[in-house]
Amino acid sequence: MRRNGGAARVSALISAQGLSIRLGGQEVLRNVDFAIHPGEIVTVVGPNGSGKSTLVRLLVGALRPDAGQITRRDGLRLGYVPQRLQLDPVLPLRVGRFLDLPRRAAPALRKAALEEAGAGALTDRLLSELSGGQLQRALLARALLNRPQLLVLDEPTQGLDQPGSAAFYRRIEQLRARLDCAVLMVSHELHVVMSASDRVICLNGHVCCEGRPEVVAQAEAYRALFGTGTQGALALYRHEHSHSHDGAA
Repeated sequence: MRRNGGAARVSALISAQGLSIRLGGQEVLRNVDFAIHPGEIVTVVGPNGSGKSTLVRLLVGALRPDAGQITRRDGLRLGYVPQRLQLDPVLPLRVGRFLDLPRRAAPALRKAALEEAGAGALTDRLLSELSGGQLQRALLARALLNRPQLLVLDEPTQGLDQPGSAAFYRRIEQLRARLDCAVLMVSHELHVVMSASDRVICLNGHVCCEGRPEVVAQAEAYRALFGTGTQGALALYRHEHSHSHDGAA
């Protein structure tokens, strides 16, 4: 499903060629190519320390690569749900006010974003008092304010139980259909998220493999990255190279 050449770069919402970066003296990513096109749900998976969140931060502009190039469609509207939000428990910040930072949102837009995220009843709640699932819905509402063409979610269900995670991902599928946006997700919950994905990218400092999730979790590429103990995940990836997976255990 990977699209190659100049035509792919033109049609992509965002693309990257040859991304490499070192952080803290360690090489985190090397020679990573990436593209996401309108309407796709793409999930990036990989072991801890594989560079998943670093790739997301590069794509949204929070980090600069040491090498390589990122191309975004002109005027691209991007919504971003970070992996975590550090909150001061004594800060009296309510959800409605949170959506107005750093600038006030139109009331109609704020209301629509909260309802689409399933957070309509949370407007007057303190952020510090929200459960994990409620906080994620508030963060999602904030990401929806500018009607994104690309919604980026970095481990959005961290800390949620399996039913909560499944419900969150069902909401994302519905939003993709309703807003006609593309979705880029980072996740470790293969058994939940991969079945909702059009394309999966396996990352371990480099792109190991990518393709559609099609078959149950006995595929060689899945076992190489995650071991053989996990059952029930969709994890058959179409290999598009023949290099070895050094350190991918």
